[in-house]
Amino acid sequence: MDNYKFFQNKECEYFPCHKTAHPEDFNCLFCYCPLYHLEDKCGGNFTYTESGVKSCVNCLRPHVRGNYDDIIKAIKESRTKDN
Repeated sequence: MDNYKFFQNKECEYFPCHKTAHPEDFNCLFCYCPLYHLEDKCGGNFTYTESGVKSCVNCLRPHVRGNYDDIIKAIKESRTKDN
């Protein structure tokens, strides 16, 4: 069982914090995206605002039920590149 890979907080006032056609599969485990710091190499569906701030409002990558392993892999890869 991989229950640790999925968590929902339906009582959160922001749930779901991104528009989705499948709220039942919305994963809150990575509430704050651990890949945000990778800037344009995060692999998500982001944009930049006019003032140059990264906006992840249209990104569901960390919130997709099946993306846990992919997110963990990307975190590990980013850590080895930093060192």
